[in-house]
Amino acid sequence: MMHGFRREAPEILAELEALRAADAPTHGGRVLSYVYDSGLAELDELAADAARLVQPVNGLDPTTFTSVAAMEAGVVGFARRVLGGAEDDEIAGSVTSGGTESCLLAVKSARDLWRSVRAGTPRVPRVVAPVTVHAAFHKAAEYFGLELDLVPVDPATGAVSATAIEERLGDDVALVVVSGPSYPFAALDPVADVAAITARRGIARHVDACIGGFALAFWPEELPAWNLSVPGVTSLSADLHKYGYAPKGVSVLLTRGRDRQRFQYFATTAWPGYPVVNPTLMGSKPAGPLAAGWAIIEALGDDGFTGLTAQAARATGALREVVAGIEGLTVVGEPTGPLFAVATDESVPAGRRVDPHHWADAARAAGWHLQLQPALTQADGTRLPHTTHLTVTPVTETVVGELSQALVAAADAVRGEPAVDGAALVAALADSVPGGLDALAGASAGLDSESAAGLLRAFGLLGGAAPDDETTGSAGALPDTLAPVLALVEELPPQLTERLLIELLARVVEPVRDRG
Repeated sequence: MMHGFRREAPEILAELEALRAADAPTHGGRVLSYVYDSGLAELDELAADAARLVQPVNGLDPTTFTSVAAMEAGVVGFARRVLGGAEDDEIAGSVTSGGTESCLLAVKSARDLWRSVRAGTPRVPRVVAPVTVHAAFHKAAEYFGLELDLVPVDPATGAVSATAIEERLGDDVALVVVSGPSYPFAALDPVADVAAITARRGIARHVDACIGGFALAFWPEELPAWNLSVPGVTSLSADLHKYGYAPKGVSVLLTRGRDRQRFQYFATTAWPGYPVVNPTLMGSKPAGPLAAGWAIIEALGDDGFTGLTAQAARATGALREVVAGIEGLTVVGEPTGPLFAVATDESVPAGRRVDPHHWADAARAAGWHLQLQPALTQADGTRLPHTTHLTVTPVTETVVGELSQALVAAADAVRGEPAVDGAALVAALADSVPGGLDALAGASAGLDSESAAGLLRAFGLLGGAAPDDETTGSAGALPDTLAPVLALVEELPPQLTERLLIELLARVVEPVRDRG
């Protein structure tokens, strides 16, 4: 028995193991999103050992904990070299908690730099980006008070044109963002063309390479220029907890020019405590993810990353060939890197088409987790198709045969089944809402938690527990099939969908009332 503790360690760990058993599997290649499995158990052990060594360390102050400074310098140096900045000593960098924080800081820096040269202007600065840009930039615009100006992409390819971006530029643009590649469709945006345009106009330009940066850096095929080697790219983000194979969360933000990078910082001496100087949004922060990322870089080196990337590339190519051979499905556009999206092939007769969401649900029933993505109507009226996303990792190569068979079988099982009719679903559900569809459309304004929970229950997304039931909280599990959920996301007003999703996620983590 641990001294003074309520429960013994083996009992606690056994409970944690039981909780983990209900998770989607993080290793073995059965989850094609969220996790990035190298397939090397020794790398996981190294990462865990490195993190444990620095478990008590506070990354807040690298002058006190000098190991943090040494490891961060090592990680930033590696990232700068492989991401196109080897010849530029003016490229500065920081290690962050993940891609979202890297993107937030890139926007914050650009906003503050824009303000510094336009002192006194009452205008709200804009961020111009393709509609496929990661949601982190929506969050950044909301947090930091900028307008996000989204440029439509080609629905057939998911790609944006440099001309379309140029048409949106003006003196109020603080930052232009493009992706290398984009998450939804793996489109590699025209980095060099856009950078040439923004450089002429003195506009900051960020490449979001969070998902694919450390894969594209070692990609076996020649790619268009996309990283810091392109003049005019002023910042770039890339995540080590993706294709750097580190545990969550560790990312790198690189910025061209020390003076520009200093706008990322927060500093104050306006309180009676210690001087606060933060390069990231967090103050106190764990050193474990940094240590794990640093250790993996030291272990793998360029040759190790090259080998793992080659595995992911081969598996990606094999899976794209499998999808190309499935009647009724098609790969969207010309994806770059170890990810791609799959849509319905509209060129075949309706009875032979495969809905990608039904396909993903069928694959999930067989133990393979693909990611469903909703359709989206762009500002110009064109509609991006609903798709299923696959992120491919090195370990996928070891199961590519089994996975391929499962993908073919899943398509055969649902071929000819029409997509879920979201409008009909909403119309049927609206009968349970006082005031019908009109009330449903306006429900997001002032919707309180209990009303939101009531709508979730009506939609079958929060179980059947009544508000005063003692099993509230995590009682509501997602349904077995997700295609109807995505159909609702597509059909409901965005503000209502977002409010309901907030309620769903908040309820899932609420404590369950103790019956005792």
